[in-house]
Amino acid sequence: MEKLLLTILLLTILSEGATQSDLRGKVFIFPEESATAYVSLIPRVKKPLKSFTLCLKAFTDLTRPYSLFSYSTKVKDNELLLFVNKIGQYTLYIGNTGVTFKAPPSPYAPIHVCASWESASGIAELWVDGKPMGRKGVRKGYSVGAEAKIILGQEQDSFGGRFDAKQSFVGEIWDVSLWDHVLSLKEMCASCYSGNLLNWQSLIYGSNGYVVTKPKIWP
Repeated sequence: MEKLLLTILLLTILSEGATQSDLRGKVFIFPEESATAYVSLIPRVKKPLKSFTLCLKAFTDLTRPYSLFSYSTKVKDNELLLFVNKIGQYTLYIGNTGVTFKAPPSPYAPIHVCASWESASGIAELWVDGKPMGRKGVRKGYSVGAEAKIILGQEQDSFGGRFDAKQSFVGEIWDVSLWDHVLSLKEMCASCYSGNLLNWQSLIYGSNGYVVTKPKIWP
């Protein structure tokens, strides 16, 4: 079974023109506002999600709205979306329904954001720089679709497209990980590279447009 999964993964990489790399110590830089620059991520396993934990680090000096992580299916464009409305205000969408969390504004500094959700209770949590921003209910009993386009740098208004430059990310993103279960904060910090769906030290991705990979300059 393990060999079969590896074969399927390899075929997926080849068919989608992606590459697999260890990106520890590196970042994706989105140097300018655009509707064409993005990074597409391919999960190691495609499966419906009854729960998840998403973590990433980012730096930007934007004050307008932008997307940090966009997971779209053919049925719902905001199947799983982490969106920043303004400095210190984050909205997590599950199945096109969003809940908003407010964090202390920290402009012009890197942020470490983690979001988790479980279907059984509908509880979503957000953590910013290791501090909890509360718990809210959304989409109890829902299942996040498996066949998805996962995009960094843009917010999808349709499956894999319809990007709006005014919602694009400008800055740097790194240490992106996605798990198919809810982690505690201690587990998030201890295993920030090792998501079982998206893993920064073995990331499968493809870049499009003006995106640059460089060594990171922040911890």
